[in-house]
Amino acid sequence: MPLGLRRKKKFNTKETSRLVEGEQTNVAGGSLPSLPAPTCRLVFHTQLAHGSATGRVENFSSIQELYAKIAGVFEISPSEILYCTLNTPKVDMGKLLGAQIGLEDFIFAHVKGIKKEVNVYKSEDSLGLTITDNGAGYAFIKRIKDGSIVDSVKTICVGDHIEAINGETILGWRHFDVAKKLKELKKEEFFTLKLIEPKKAFDMEPRSKAGKSSPGRIGTGRETLRLRSKGPATVEEVPSETKAKAIEKVDDLLELYMGIRDIDLATTMFEAGKDKGNPDEFAVALDETLGDFAFPDEFVFDVWGVIGDAKRG
Repeated sequence: MPLGLRRKKKFNTKETSRLVEGEQTNVAGGSLPSLPAPTCRLVFHTQLAHGSATGRVENFSSIQELYAKIAGVFEISPSEILYCTLNTPKVDMGKLLGAQIGLEDFIFAHVKGIKKEVNVYKSEDSLGLTITDNGAGYAFIKRIKDGSIVDSVKTICVGDHIEAINGETILGWRHFDVAKKLKELKKEEFFTLKLIEPKKAFDMEPRSKAGKSSPGRIGTGRETLRLRSKGPATVEEVPSETKAKAIEKVDDLLELYMGIRDIDLATTMFEAGKDKGNPDEFAVALDETLGDFAFPDEFVFDVWGVIGDAKRG
């Protein structure tokens, strides 16, 4: 369906964005089979970010399964895990574990630490926060803009999990729902955040390495394990630098137009358009795969421009 004539649908993200434990469906009626799970044994090394012995995890296909495996190794509840970083125990939002893990990456799990309750006066429309989530029901602060309202409240930190807003629990919310809730708070009024910061140890460098991996880098190998929302995880080639930059630009456009950041959604959009010949074909592909988002035409054109630039290198 051409741009401008696409049917707008209700913004519903439950089926399109949520990272849930997947199952292989039974193939019948001549339909194509699901991609097979990796035949090789993939083992990843892991530690608790605040300090622990090194454990090993394997046989997982989703974020939830990974958290359960890590929790089993360290004998904690999966609900204690806020998020994971790759190759560093520090709260480094540039190295968050997302939908892909390099085959030589070292996984550090950040668990719940001190609880905080903070009152904030909303003197401006923008709080200066960028919110993300762990794909398993916990939203947390990814960035704080310098000079913003939240930047002046020093007890609020990057990496803090947002547990409740004005007494309303937000467990299970996606990051864009949390961002919308914060945006809708009334100006010139106080609001209350209940936060949980990740448990911290003294500042230190990573305590060990996995194989030949480098603590300061992500994706040191040439292949990654891609976690799936549905179906088994698959081993894929590391995206080229051009593709990775294009996906980051799409993610920036998502924040500009939709007020959300979701690198997995940006990746899905890039994949939907990489083999299309024009913006109308791309718009149709988006309607088929992500129609519930009802993206505005200007946004679709801009994303198509990014994909076109990536094709031309």
